[in-house]
Amino acid sequence: MDGRSAAERLLGRERRIVGAALGLMVVLSAVFVVAGGGTGMSGLAMTAATGPLGALVAQTPDLVRPAIWTPGYAAIIFVMWWLMMVAMMLPAAAPVILLYGALFPGGGARQSLGFMAGYLTTWAGFSALATLAQALLARAGEVSAMYMTLATPILGALVLIGAGLWQLTPLKAACLARCRSPVETLTRHRRTGPAAAFRMGLSHGAACLGCCWALMALLFVGGAMNLWWIVGLTLYVAAEKLAPWGPRLVRPFGVLLVLAGLALMAATLQRV
Repeated sequence: MDGRSAAERLLGRERRIVGAALGLMVVLSAVFVVAGGGTGMSGLAMTAATGPLGALVAQTPDLVRPAIWTPGYAAIIFVMWWLMMVAMMLPAAAPVILLYGALFPGGGARQSLGFMAGYLTTWAGFSALATLAQALLARAGEVSAMYMTLATPILGALVLIGAGLWQLTPLKAACLARCRSPVETLTRHRRTGPAAAFRMGLSHGAACLGCCWALMALLFVGGAMNLWWIVGLTLYVAAEKLAPWGPRLVRPFGVLLVLAGLALMAATLQRV
């Protein structure tokens, strides 16, 4: 009885340590994004200037010159994207991170933190690709320097349609299933040690990336710093992954995105 109570106390302490680390990372990342992520304009100011629809849909004029993509500026944009992914994706991954640690009483905190490191490394890879895409689009004059959104509605419509179609694919469904039910994978491949935990985090991160990359690409439509889009996508991703009825959202949301893209394209062509 005493041994079991001691184990329970240890597990509870480890869960509190990991929970505090998760919460601190999410809060600090969210504060960084709201403050502007080093871009020179706060997320609050950018959101107030563009509204819920974002600069692209609202046709808000860009008032600044295109940015010069130095290595330093590219690093700022990468950090902005990565911390935005931390703030958006870590809350939905927190139950899995805590569950993984619970499989290792006595060393759960180290295992959970290693798993989290692997998970966030996956999203660092996505952030590097998002930074590269933004740089290439900026070079072509297709990104608003002020609002960090696509510059032409036709491109925005294509991203909306593409994200909607991805929601309807079997690969999206398979990745979401892995994100929602990771217990079998975690127990089958359970290994001790930080390297194993890191690899498991990478694996789970890859499933979540497959599930959500197209949704994150929508930030190019609404604006990378638009808090309406950031909060909305964060809540939607959490609902997909955590709510019992989450899978039932996928196809209707995909259809909604396709219809929104077609509507934006039609409205744009009418103005031409």
